[in-house]
Amino acid sequence: MRCWAAAALASCTQDTPQDAASASSPASPSAAPADNADQAEQAASEPTEEPALPAEPAPEAVRDAFATLQATLNDTCTPGAGDCAYFLGRVTQELTELDEAMRADPKGPGHFKQPLADMRTLFTKLGTDRSTPHLEKHFSAIVTTRDDINTWMQAPPDDYR
Repeated sequence: MRCWAAAALASCTQDTPQDAASASSPASPSAAPADNADQAEQAASEPTEEPALPAEPAPEAVRDAFATLQATLNDTCTPGAGDCAYFLGRVTQELTELDEAMRADPKGPGHFKQPLADMRTLFTKLGTDRSTPHLEKHFSAIVTTRDDINTWMQAPPDDYR
């Protein structure tokens, strides 16, 4: 007889020697078969609740996302000089993460109406092209959006510094 349901916790007898080779061993070799059966019954009678796994990683908290954007405030580059790839890529990524955090915040996206509108306008201009020449073309819009959001985020009553 095969015993699939409690194979890991209870010992079972097999019909043929071939079945014996493929059967799994008890979970604990030192535990007696009766102990394993008792554990199986106890485990079956207890409700099992598996933690729900999020489909996607949760966005950062708004304050944390804003802090990483603020870290770019004293940085700049010169479009066309070859020093903008990292800077513009980073600012664009920080704005994207802030956008995600604001949309997931318990206060709701309505609380962040202005910065979300500013980022939507920028992201519409940028489209999906994140190449350095394209970002350099929109240098002014990227930096202005960053600076405007910085000003909004530090305004009372919700100073996010």
